[in-house]
Amino acid sequence: MRTLIKKWGTAFGAGLALSLTGCSGLIDKHVEWEVVEPESYPVLSAIGYAPIAQQMGQTDNDRSLMAMKASKLDAYRELAEQVYGQRLDGEQSVANMIMQNSQLKASVEGVIRGARVVKSYPVGEDTYATELELDMRKVYDIYLTTAKPKRIKDVTYY
Repeated sequence: MRTLIKKWGTAFGAGLALSLTGCSGLIDKHVEWEVVEPESYPVLSAIGYAPIAQQMGQTDNDRSLMAMKASKLDAYRELAEQVYGQRLDGEQSVANMIMQNSQLKASVEGVIRGARVVKSYPVGEDTYATELELDMRKVYDIYLTTAKPKRIKDVTYY
């Protein structure tokens, strides 16, 4: 009797396994893909500023060069904020219903490729500014060289 139950159980299990897999192993298909392209490409712009006098350097020329670099980095930071957004971390502590401490930290992280320096120039006596431009068409072209975004165009079953 136990042997008969074991045989029926094995047969039932095998039948269940075959029915769950269905015909997926028997039917083959061909999937045709097409590249997805956005309808429009915005152009983002950002301006970065840096004080000249507060830069490290031995001479005024050294400080000016450092301010140029710092203003460019600030403009890149602003572009990254526009593309990726800004992460905010806040913390507050209350004791006896009195606010003891309140902190807010902001950060941005990302990679900006394809930005173009529009111009760098002094602003007043002690500030340097750099304007950047990010054409999203150029970013899309750079993206296509690494990963091709696709969607299913057609599926043919054999």
